[in-house]
Amino acid sequence: MTATSRTKRITGMWVALIVATLVSWTLGQSDWLGSTRRTSIAILIIAFLKIRYVILDFMELREAPLIMRMVAEAWVLIVCATIIAFYAF
Repeated sequence: MTATSRTKRITGMWVALIVATLVSWTLGQSDWLGSTRRTSIAILIIAFLKIRYVILDFMELREAPLIMRMVAEAWVLIVCATIIAFYAF
């Protein structure tokens, strides 16, 4: 990957993370989903998607060996599922 394409990718990801933050904030301020439980779960999912992209793009695990990426992806999935399960039940 060239330096220019890497810069464009990181800039695009930064913009996407800002948008995700604004969506989370908007969800927290409104009652779009009808219940606080659904809203909270949606915000948690957005937060863990943001964590995933920070790990992949800003910690550069997207280009890391496959096993490192799989461990990071599994960690995000397991922690997210565990927190949502504890919260939902």
